[in-house]
Amino acid sequence: MSVRNLESLFCPRSIAVIGVSDHARNLGSIVLDNLLQGGFAGPIWAVDRQDGERNGLKIHRDVRALPEAPELAVICTPPAAVPPLIAELGRGGTRGAIVMTAGLRQRPSEDEPTYEQAMLDAARPWRLRILGPNCIGALAPHVGLNASFAPGRALPGSIAFVTQSGALAAAMLDWANANAIGFSHFVSLGDSADVDFGDMLDYLGSDGATRAILMYVESVKHARKFMSAARAAARNKPVILVKAGRAPAGAKAAASHTGAMAGSDTVFDAAVRRAGMLRVDSLEALFDAAQTLSRPRSWFGGRLAVLTNGGGAGVLAADALALGGGELAQLSPATLAALDEFLPATWPHANPVDIIGDAPVQRYRSSFETLLAAPEVDGVLFMHAPTAIVAATDIAKACAPTIRQAAKPVLVNWLGGVSVREARELFAREGIACYGTPERAVAAWLQLARYHANQEALLELPDAQAAEYRPDRAAAQEIVDQALAEGREWLEPTEATELLRAYGIPAVETMNAADAEEAARFAQRIGFPVALKIRSPQVVHKSDVGGVALHLNSADEVREAAIRMRQSVSRLAPHARVRGFLVQAMARRPDALELIVGIASDPVFGPAVLFGEGGTAVELRRDRAVALPPLNAKLAQDLVGQTQVGRLLAGYRGRAACDMRAVTGAIESVSRLACDLDSIAELDINPLLADAGGVLALDARVRLRRPAEGEGSRLALRPYPSELERRIEVDGHKLLLRPIRPEDGARLAAFYSAASPADLRLRFFMARREVPKSELARYCLIDYEREMTFVALEDGEIVGEVRGVCDADNVEAEFAVHVAGKWQHHGLGQRLTDCMLDYLRARGTRRVVAYCLRENAGMVAVGRHAGFGVSEGPDGTCTLRLELRPDEAAVRKNPDATLAD
Repeated sequence: MSVRNLESLFCPRSIAVIGVSDHARNLGSIVLDNLLQGGFAGPIWAVDRQDGERNGLKIHRDVRALPEAPELAVICTPPAAVPPLIAELGRGGTRGAIVMTAGLRQRPSEDEPTYEQAMLDAARPWRLRILGPNCIGALAPHVGLNASFAPGRALPGSIAFVTQSGALAAAMLDWANANAIGFSHFVSLGDSADVDFGDMLDYLGSDGATRAILMYVESVKHARKFMSAARAAARNKPVILVKAGRAPAGAKAAASHTGAMAGSDTVFDAAVRRAGMLRVDSLEALFDAAQTLSRPRSWFGGRLAVLTNGGGAGVLAADALALGGGELAQLSPATLAALDEFLPATWPHANPVDIIGDAPVQRYRSSFETLLAAPEVDGVLFMHAPTAIVAATDIAKACAPTIRQAAKPVLVNWLGGVSVREARELFAREGIACYGTPERAVAAWLQLARYHANQEALLELPDAQAAEYRPDRAAAQEIVDQALAEGREWLEPTEATELLRAYGIPAVETMNAADAEEAARFAQRIGFPVALKIRSPQVVHKSDVGGVALHLNSADEVREAAIRMRQSVSRLAPHARVRGFLVQAMARRPDALELIVGIASDPVFGPAVLFGEGGTAVELRRDRAVALPPLNAKLAQDLVGQTQVGRLLAGYRGRAACDMRAVTGAIESVSRLACDLDSIAELDINPLLADAGGVLALDARVRLRRPAEGEGSRLALRPYPSELERRIEVDGHKLLLRPIRPEDGARLAAFYSAASPADLRLRFFMARREVPKSELARYCLIDYEREMTFVALEDGEIVGEVRGVCDADNVEAEFAVHVAGKWQHHGLGQRLTDCMLDYLRARGTRRVVAYCLRENAGMVAVGRHAGFGVSEGPDGTCTLRLELRPDEAAVRKNPDATLAD
């Protein structure tokens, strides 16, 4: 990921348009006209192979004839001309190019790279950034930039819109202008050969002019880059997207359109939730959500009060809320009594609050203020239908100040057209979100609730684990390697059982039998009753072909069942090759629920963990949910909570509750297996029995894959880097030094609470008694892809920490170190600093900086000892700076660690 030189694309000092005709209205001429009309203040030059003039501007014969190298070049030439142009521009000093040309995925000949690849190769030595090719361009109204062939200009605003579809970009710009919606940036990515969603999220996430980021997504190419950038951006501001390809046919069309493989829509949803973004279903909903979320209010919960002067409109809103799974606030007796003081006796005394059609201005204002003050109300939907009794504009003028100052979210629905137009425009000028129908207003509220649920999930800290289970990864890897060495795609059932046991998942005793006689002998060894199942790689659902027999109580019953089973399989699945039988001990757990836990491989986001209802109903009811690994206990609980069967685990109708920790533990183990073994393509544990006594796997299928050479990790999220753990000794004490984990929230809180006020002031530059939970979550739930925190622990307690946060280009990292009071002046701070510097060198970071108060003598001393240069500022602070020499051998060994050249 990189934001390097993106300023050249979106805030350039000078621009050249290449491919401008002096006599025809070609693509380059349209772009030049748009640039001139957009009000760009810097130099604009036109380039074409023939001299001429356009709009009073001289047309230069080539880029060498320009007065100076343009910071941004807009290229509108045939495909073959693009790579040499990029090379020439890069040599001259240009650092940004928008390539509007289509067709760059063609090859000049069979043995040559595509024009697109040649373009990228030409740009790389100069770090010249490319938007496109095959794009409509980019607009940044705050600098007068309209480097596009869109039919119109963008209004200035605080919303950024990024899209993969050029045709959609043009249509959306036209729609936005008609609805007075402005933008900080309006960007068409096209084929995303260089600049993609990950780059744009990093750039816009830290852009002060952008309050919300909207995206139209057809496909994601680099899942880990996308997820890392999305998680960082979504912590700063709302990120809302609509994705094409929700239905299978749509997904196929999207893949055909972009030339990239579209992943599973369910997995994409899981990625959106994990990153704290919001996904909506339509472009209209995209801008509705932007209206709501770009005007932040404190979020108290999902209980909505509806204030209306028309009963029917209120009922429509209440229905939409109920159908969407929302919650109508139940008004307390105190609130009802307060409303009774100024409402007519005929009001319904319930929510929705119908203040009757003749409501004057004061009744509106008093009712509205009462609902905002009610503790049982988390937000208000303000509705008005036009009447001849009181002007909508008067109501708007009276209520607008209260809405602006409200601490709680307020959504507004002006029903009608001409008679409420002035009121709607008044609210729009005041920056108050308005919606045309009750249903759209309620949909916006539900979006708001879903967004905050996703955001809160980012700040949820799991409970600390008393004793962490360590799987036998070596044994599991040996099982997989042996099967791959034998050229097998599927593990044998007994091997699958051993794989599960290596990761701490209880599994029923299982034995492979070649024929009926061996099955009978194994059954006697296991002990009756037993289950008998067919062994055939071609049979996925054994029960569908008569391949399962249960509660067999003797050797003769086993033999007879085996014979019937072969006959049934030969009749119902004649293509299947029977390898023998599976003999298993019968699990006597009559009250157990049947679950499924597994791993699926998504072509974009890699391994995904699945949980849901198991047994024979798995295909019928499709009650299942998906999450991206790695998963901790809290994320596993959230996954269970997304399913219907998850509610049954708590017990119902006299059935005892299941051991929830065992269920989530199995999910965590499967997640870890997905992270540890990249040769696992698919895994199904079905059924996984769950009851009060724990869980037990009855059947498991494992399909393998042979990773391609140099493939790298397929995981969309970088898992906990256990390889960085180490034991150190400081002043005679043995400490564990390891990366921080999400489960460290309580430990970190205790570490900070034990610090003196003076130490906290030195650490955080301010006096504070405690560190808020949201801040603790931010410190523990880190993205290992772009930041690192090492903690030193003695007997499970944190005694020191060091943090390093890299920029998106991995050029500079900011670091800070903090040591518990009794450990200061014992060398722990130095050990922590050295550990972080070693890590940053290995990942190729070029520079480390730290900031501290001038009085922080310990930090300054640690910095000087590590080689930092120290400079004092006029504001009582010191800046510590160290240029690193990356460990080139380590970087080459682990190319994933290097984010930029």
